[in-house]
Amino acid sequence: MGVIKNEYDVEGLSPTESYPDTAVKHISSKVPVYGDEKGAVPGESFTVGDSLYARIQRFANRFGVEPRGIERVPEDERTDRTLAKAGTMWLAANMVVSSFAIGVLAVPVFHLGFVDALLTILFINLLGITPVCFFSTFGPVFGLRQMVLSRFYYGWYGVKVIAVLNILACVGWSSVNVIVGAQLLHAVNNDIPGFAGIIIIAAATFLVTLFGYKIVHYYEFYSWIPCFIIFLIVLGEFAHSGAFVNIPMGVGSSEAGAVLSFASSVFGFATGWTSYAADYTVYQPHTVSRVKTFAWTWGGLIFPLLFTETLGLAVATAMTFDPETGAPTNSYAERYEISHIGGLLAEVLFPPLGRFGQFCLVVLALSIIANNCPNIYSVSLSLQVLGRWTQAVPRFIWTLVGTLIYVAISIPGYSHFESVLENFMLLIGYWLAIYEGIALAEHFIFKRGIKGYNVADYTSKDLLPPGIAAILAFCFGVLGAVMGMAQVWFIGPIGKHIGNPLYGGDVGFPLAFGFAFVSYVGLRTVEKRKFGR
Repeated sequence: MGVIKNEYDVEGLSPTESYPDTAVKHISSKVPVYGDEKGAVPGESFTVGDSLYARIQRFANRFGVEPRGIERVPEDERTDRTLAKAGTMWLAANMVVSSFAIGVLAVPVFHLGFVDALLTILFINLLGITPVCFFSTFGPVFGLRQMVLSRFYYGWYGVKVIAVLNILACVGWSSVNVIVGAQLLHAVNNDIPGFAGIIIIAAATFLVTLFGYKIVHYYEFYSWIPCFIIFLIVLGEFAHSGAFVNIPMGVGSSEAGAVLSFASSVFGFATGWTSYAADYTVYQPHTVSRVKTFAWTWGGLIFPLLFTETLGLAVATAMTFDPETGAPTNSYAERYEISHIGGLLAEVLFPPLGRFGQFCLVVLALSIIANNCPNIYSVSLSLQVLGRWTQAVPRFIWTLVGTLIYVAISIPGYSHFESVLENFMLLIGYWLAIYEGIALAEHFIFKRGIKGYNVADYTSKDLLPPGIAAILAFCFGVLGAVMGMAQVWFIGPIGKHIGNPLYGGDVGFPLAFGFAFVSYVGLRTVEKRKFGR
């Protein structure tokens, strides 16, 4: 007999045990066409009983905290009928200073011209957001979180590896983002120490994510508006300054390598939400059009990414550096050299706007809250996937644990190893392409679409794929990434032959995807013949 939190617990059941009748007694008679409601857990079940778990949930319930973790959402509780939320969720998460910073990289780091960098931003974002939009449509269909959905690709045990990588991504990028926000606050007032800025932003993010799905969506529904206004002010002031320079496009192999490496940064940022995608649509009814969910998500992603990254690119063209020494030769470059993104934005806003410019920079610093909300909400769900004991801990407690961990990383990282942390996150970012390659291969080739899923199997390890093919294909994907990457710490043998040998050209993402996809098709074919599932 498995360890059951209460009579509704489905994760605690062994694969051979049946589900208790009470687990479905409150479920609507309207059953989704893509599976029955077996395994769906009604919300009131989390407070049933006298266990410590139930008592904690009852206490949290008094304050409106979402009790649900990775348990499947029953149809009669999918009351989120505002399709626009699928867009505003990502509109707010990307209308932030972090995406502005991606555009800035094109000039001082990759030495690109304006037009070639602009075209890269456009086409690579269109490619990068497609998996996010696609998997967002799975939330209403199944009522399952993204990492739980991934059991259908990686199996019961294999998905735990993916969950660990997702946890690292959530915590790592939260740390990088909050350091950037703290730097902006410090640029406004030098008396604000880095640790104070980190704690302010992290505490605000925790308060939003603590209450769960509804409050996260509510916050993101509105938080993009002030940020958009501030970015419009940045655009207006920069245009008025006349500092924009249409840097000419480069030519030759060095240009090709630089474009590919910049494309890798753009793609990694855009596609980084894939491993969370379904988390933010699980409360939508299954009758919602998948096309409309895709379209709203697409719009919510593409607009802020193109707008902020293009704006960052445009502002970056104002920086000038000595061609031989690389030393900054104007105020934009000097500010960037000293205070990074905060300094660059300060140069645009402070001289003409004074204290109001400082206020604008504070608003942009606080935009990190919207950027980190998906990370910190979803890290709790990934932690619950690791095992029965982790699911026995309420989601909101894991939210607190995740927050404390990334704050503990960020405070020393602010002063000592910010670049090391960021380089490490860029290095492990290739896992997303591998994840997508395997998931899309399973969906289109082996399941042949939505109807190939038996959603009731999500808690049954003996009915899910064994995961052997997925893990082996993942290893092949890692090989592809290593062969094609061009990072500060390592340049792969293929990446080294693209562009300048000193810097290479990053083709790690496409090679990781290709190696994983192709190898998975072959390995999964053998696995299905052997195990029949």
